[in-house]
Amino acid sequence: MRSSNPVFSRRGFGRDNGYAGFNTAPQAGGPAVATQGNPYAQNPYAQQQQQYGAPPQAPAAAGRMTIDDVVMRTGTTLGVLTVTAALAWALLPVDDANIGRSYGIGIGSALIAMVLGFVQAFKRKASPALILTYAAFEGVFLGVISSVVDNRIADGAAMQAVLGTMAVFAGVLVAYKAGWIRVNRRFYGFVMAAALGFILLMAVNLLFAVIGGGDGLGFRSGALGVLFGVVGIILGACFLALDFKQVEDGIAYGAPREEAWLAAFGLTLTLVWIYLEFLRLISILNSD
Repeated sequence: MRSSNPVFSRRGFGRDNGYAGFNTAPQAGGPAVATQGNPYAQNPYAQQQQQYGAPPQAPAAAGRMTIDDVVMRTGTTLGVLTVTAALAWALLPVDDANIGRSYGIGIGSALIAMVLGFVQAFKRKASPALILTYAAFEGVFLGVISSVVDNRIADGAAMQAVLGTMAVFAGVLVAYKAGWIRVNRRFYGFVMAAALGFILLMAVNLLFAVIGGGDGLGFRSGALGVLFGVVGIILGACFLALDFKQVEDGIAYGAPREEAWLAAFGLTLTLVWIYLEFLRLISILNSD
C-alpha cells in the first residue's frame, strides 16, 4: 500500500509487495486478492474493502505490528527530531554575525535529510538507523529555521506552529476514528491530484523566484501566500488520514512488526510538512 507524502512520494509497508510478506498467500480465513489497478499501489486488501470500511481482523500472531509498536517507533523518531532541533536552536545562533553560518548548516542538513528520506522511500525494508538519522538531520534544519522565524520575524512562532500541528493531528485522528473522514478511492484520488497541483505550483513559483528574484509569482507572500499556506495545511491533514488508514490496515492484516518503522517514518514526514506550513503561514501573517 502506498501513501503519498508531498516531499518524498514515499512507498509504505514494502516497496513491491504492499505489506511485506503478504503477496504470496492470504491470511487464514481470508481470500487471495488481486493487486492490479489498485490506487494504493498493490495493497492486497482492496477487494476485501470495496467501500474501504473496517477490514476484518487477521488472527493474532507473534511478530506482527501493533498500535503500541507504531506509537513507540513514532515517539522515538519524533524524539530524536525534537532533541536535535533543540540543540540546533541553542547552539546555532541566528544573530547578524552568525545567521549566515547557521542558515547554511540548516540548509545543508535539510538536503542530507531529503537524500536519506529518498533512500528509505525506495528501500524494500525499513531501516531504523536510516530513519533515525533522517530525523536527526531534519531536526537540525527545523531548529535553525524555527529560530530564524521566532527571533527575527514573529516572536513565539515556533510554539504556535507546534500547537497548530498538534491540533491538526488530534483533530484528524478524532475525525478519522469517528468515521467523519472516509479514506476511499475518491478521497485518495482527490488528495493525490491536489498534492500534485500544489507541488507543481510551488515548483514554478520557486523557478520564477530564482530567475527573477523576490517571491516569484507571489504564491508564498501576501494574500496568495496565506491562501496557499492554508491549502498546504489542509493537504497535510489529508495525508494524516491516509497514514492512519495505512496503520489501521497494517495492524488488521498482520504486517510484520518492523513495518512499524515505516509507519513512524510516514507520520513524521507528514507532521514535518504540517509544521513547516504553519511556520510559513505565521511568517507571512507577521511580515511587514
